[in-house]
Amino acid sequence: MKSREFVSVFRSSKKSDTYIFVRRGQKWDELPDSLKTIFGNPVHSMDLIMTPDRKLSRTTGEQVLKAIAEKDFFLQMPEERSGYVVDFRTKPGMSDS
Repeated sequence: MKSREFVSVFRSSKKSDTYIFVRRGQKWDELPDSLKTIFGNPVHSMDLIMTPDRKLSRTTGEQVLKAIAEKDFFLQMPEERSGYVVDFRTKPGMSDS
């Protein structure tokens, strides 16, 4: 793992709140086909210098650098939220008793 890496961040065109971090200049065709299928077309968000001590909203620079060194990418998925499934048959605040 390098102590710093120039990375590009792309957001998914298919999945909201899904981002991929890759080395700057990484060729999209070199990434796994299964990842490309799920991710959709990459939309460039930003370029930045990643260091192990960098703090990001959902991860650390160390985790990103480690994943890039091992797999050539770091995939950031949306946080799981409770309440994604809503029962529209009942009014809010009422239970199925």
